[in-house]
Amino acid sequence: MLFALLLFSALFLSFNNGANDNFKGVATLYGSGILKYRPAIFIATVCTFLGSVCALFIANGLVSSFSGKGLVPPNIANSTDFLIAVSLAAGLTVLLATRLGFPISTTHSLVGGLIGAGLMAVRSDVNFSQLSQAFFIPLLVSPFIAVALGAAVYWIFTHVRQYFSINKETCICIGEQATPIPVHDLNPSQTQALLTHSMINNPTSHYTQAQAKLLIADQKECNDLYTGRVWGIQLQRLLDSAHIVSAAAVSFARGLNDTPKIAGLLVAANLFDIRYGLILIGIFMALGGLLNARRVAETMSKKITQINHGQGLSANLVTSFLVIVASKFGVPVSTTHVSVGALFGIGIISQQQNTKTIKSILLSWIITLPVAVMFSATLFWLIR
Repeated sequence: MLFALLLFSALFLSFNNGANDNFKGVATLYGSGILKYRPAIFIATVCTFLGSVCALFIANGLVSSFSGKGLVPPNIANSTDFLIAVSLAAGLTVLLATRLGFPISTTHSLVGGLIGAGLMAVRSDVNFSQLSQAFFIPLLVSPFIAVALGAAVYWIFTHVRQYFSINKETCICIGEQATPIPVHDLNPSQTQALLTHSMINNPTSHYTQAQAKLLIADQKECNDLYTGRVWGIQLQRLLDSAHIVSAAAVSFARGLNDTPKIAGLLVAANLFDIRYGLILIGIFMALGGLLNARRVAETMSKKITQINHGQGLSANLVTSFLVIVASKFGVPVSTTHVSVGALFGIGIISQQQNTKTIKSILLSWIITLPVAVMFSATLFWLIR
């Protein structure tokens, strides 16, 4: 019975992890308008699952880190009731945040679960030194590194663009097929000329020139496009392709980093072989992202900072680099913290950061740990 409950709790955590985390890798694609929600979440799901599978070969160090070994005595760390309390508490914490639309850290929730169940099980015998070195320092430092790197990379890209005289222009879309036309300040005669041009080039349109109207979009609906060519390739197309690849890399890195943390709970109880555990966790993470990622997607994509194509690429490069390196060396960083940190660093340079949203996210991060501790301690007391 307890083994079945442990399996359920691990899969429950995996599903909610996918709902809260899967879209983070492709948030910049959605926020900058390159892809709509459905194709973006499809890319996120496929690449996250690939990362989950590859974790078997690259991120084994994270499996043991999140099994509780070293934090509490081995007989407690391997006990089914301890592992159930940790995974259920983390799952409930992530579920609550997802319902509220906050992108929190599953890593942070798992740490809170380990602390809460550990305190109930052994009281003051919890190894707080191990807790600090293995978890708190990486979790606290990584967002600041991401902010610095995000700001630096975007600053470098901006100056390279300016050095090569690569222009960035705002466009309006004309005609039924929404053909983008770069513009600066339009006077009435230029506006009429654009409308006439649209009618001439769209002879099948059911609108007449007299019926045509120019709609002024909100600033958030405008797209910044880069003009010019590099090696004979249109720069905007090249940048969009690089942006999509970088988002896929972030999703891959997220699967690589998060899957072994959850699978470690199953492995510690000898419930599954590590290979089957990683694949099963990966499947439920994919399902969670497909079915329940919309609210967090809106927060990550549109409420932290306005994202254009170059900013999205910069954020993804920083996030994927830091998370993959951390996974390789078994360092338990949070993809959420790194991704939000990179976006915030870019927002500082572009002076478009949404400070109110950032404060709300930071508050949710601070609350995550005590909420997970409370859930875990309560659940361990009930199960024990």
